[in-house]
Order: sequence, then C-alpha cells, then structure tokens
Amino acid sequence: MDIAITPSKLHGSISVPTSKSDAHRYIIASALANGNTVLNDLCLAPKDIQAALGACKAIGASLDIAESDRNNYGTAVISGAVCPQGNVKVDCVESGTTLRLIIPVAATLGVNATFTGEGKLPQRPLSPYIEQMSKHGIKFSGSGLPLTIEGRLTGGEYELEGNISSQFISGLLLALPKCEEDSHLKLLSPLQSKPYVDMTLNCLRNFGIQIECGKDEYFIKGGQTYKVCTHSIESDWSQAAFFCVANALGSDVDIKNMDHQSVQGDRAIYDICSRFDGRAIDVDCMDTPDIVPVLSVLASQCKGVSYIRNILRLRLKESDRIETVCNMINSLGGDAKCIGEDIVIKGKRLCGGEVDACNDHRIAMASAIAATVSTGKVIIKGAQCVTKSYPDFFEEYARLGGILQQF
Repeated sequence: MDIAITPSKLHGSISVPTSKSDAHRYIIASALANGNTVLNDLCLAPKDIQAALGACKAIGASLDIAESDRNNYGTAVISGAVCPQGNVKVDCVESGTTLRLIIPVAATLGVNATFTGEGKLPQRPLSPYIEQMSKHGIKFSGSGLPLTIEGRLTGGEYELEGNISSQFISGLLLALPKCEEDSHLKLLSPLQSKPYVDMTLNCLRNFGIQIECGKDEYFIKGGQTYKVCTHSIESDWSQAAFFCVANALGSDVDIKNMDHQSVQGDRAIYDICSRFDGRAIDVDCMDTPDIVPVLSVLASQCKGVSYIRNILRLRLKESDRIETVCNMINSLGGDAKCIGEDIVIKGKRLCGGEVDACNDHRIAMASAIAATVSTGKVIIKGAQCVTKSYPDFFEEYARLGGILQQF
C-alpha cells in the first residue's frame, strides 16, 4: 500500500495504542505464573502483540481474549504455560521483542521449541543467548532462525555486554527466577537502554518476583513463584512521540491518557518537544532509539545543525534505521548524514518527495509527520508496515485532518 499525503496541520484529540514494551513483558511473564493473569486495555491489533500472544500459546499457555467496545482493544486472561509434549513451533513473525523474551522463558519451562520469524528478524543477532544459555543446560541447533532449543535452563553465573540489546537482559531477568538455582547476571559494560530493563523490573515486582540490583549486576534468587496479577497496559510514549513532534511543528493534537510518571524511556520526547523553540537540538538517544525517526523530522526544522547521538544499534532494527532515517530526510529535500555514532541534520525546509518505508513502521509514521511541514506532497511507499505497531495510524491521521490518498 502506497499513500500520498498533501501537507496540512493536524487538529483534534487522540488516544494512542497501548505500549508494546509494557504489553510484551506482561504477556510473556504471564506464561510463568500459576493461575490467571488479567491484562486490561490491551491493544490487540498490532502484529507484534499478536506475535507475543501466539508465542505464549505455542509454549502451552491458555488465552481467553475478550474485545471491548473500543475498536481493537480488549482484556486478555492468560494462564501459565502447561508444557507441551514434543517439539513446538513458535512463530515470532517480525517481533524481536517476542523472540528475545520468549526464548529463555521457554527454556526455563523445559519446552523444546523451534523459533521462526520473517522480515529482518532472522538477521537479528541471538549469539548472546547461544553463548550463555549453552553453559546452562540448553542445546541449540543453528545460530539463527529457525532456531531449536532443547533442555531446561539452569541458574548460575551469566555475563552479558551492557551495550547489546536490553531485550537479552530482560529475557534472562524474566526466566532466571524460575530456575532452581540462584543466579548472578553481570554486565561487562555499562547498560544501554536502561528504561527498558526498568520496565522489566517493574513488571516482575507486580508478579511478586524479587531481584536485587547492583551496579551493572543483578542477583536473582532461584525457585521463585510468579503470582498472578491484574494490570492495565500503559499508553505508548513511542507512538505518542509522532504527535508530540507534530505539535512542536505547528499541529494541535490533544494526546490523551498518557502517564507522565511512566518509566518508559520514550517519555523523554514530551520534554524535548515542550522545550522546542526552533533552535538546533542535541539529543543522546542511547536509551531511546525508537524516537529517532520522528526526532529527525523535528531536527530537520531547526535553525542550524542538530545532533542525534549514540545511534549505532539502529542498524539492527526493522530496517537499518540509520540509513533509512537519513534517506527519509534527504528524499524530502532535507540534509541528513551519519557521522560516527551520530546522525547530523542541517535545518532545511522540506519540499516533499517519495519515501520508501523499507518495511519499517516508524519510518512510515515519521514520514507522515514530515508531511505536515513539507511544501509538497509526500508519497510513502509500503505504508502498510504500520500494522506492526499502529494499524490505525493513517485512519487516525485522516481523522485529525490529514489529507491522504491511498493508491
């Protein structure tokens, strides 16, 4: 699906989908609980959420999902996994979070499983798990997808680099409390994307799991029991970010139901946009990689040269987001390039043009926000990729006054 957008400002009110990061953690943690966990306000439509629910079902959890009157929202009741017999297939579709959280969870339950995926997911690294979990009772066949595991995870000493994806750290923090043995998870370098680990720790506390946190290390008591809980999934700051930037650039959108005390790292976009005065920005995105595409749109409209720093891990997202972010800005008449570990953007009026979303939902949505400040039409190729996280994005965009045509 391709979409052409005629420049216009956005006006009205909106409720963005619930947080994928929050939802993933609670959905997958529910597979470890004894009894029924109730998750309210869950946006069911995104493909990543469907992947997480499907993965839990594949490893033996039971699901009861009731949709509410609001479109694509509902309540999920998830009962802990009853381990299936034989090898099971876990299709993670294109969801890196699902894959990296479910692998150690399945392993701690003793589920023999083959994990599959599509898009760029088979290219995303899994070596930290293979290296560490092979020392703790798990046999791997292969080094990428499809990937099969056998055995039951044991506790003990684990070591990970802190500058790898925080999903590996979160996956082990979810799994290790269920091992019989105590565990010590040590980070060999400073932790990046810390807010995502903080979200995992918050989730674990709500399930009654206790983890002692030190400086770059975690002490996990073995034999813990996940207690069932009821939780309302937070609204997603990474999705609100698109409309925060639109507002900073002249739109007037009331973004409802946002938790300004949330531990979501992407909440930082609110402060960045609230302070925005048209001058160049300099933002370290080590902990907030998901806001980089739309932050680059904001930077393109600054006076002077802006810097978006510490972005090297963006090469391993749904697209090579360093390349696709720069291509997006440049295709619309801007001036963006990667220098070292930073994206450098010179402020310049965008004139419109054609953007290839490269199957990356955040590139597609950021391009739509860029259209609100362009002088000419913006054509987004492959815009259907927004179904990964925000299936109704373009319908909502039109409801807010966006002028678009699908072709």
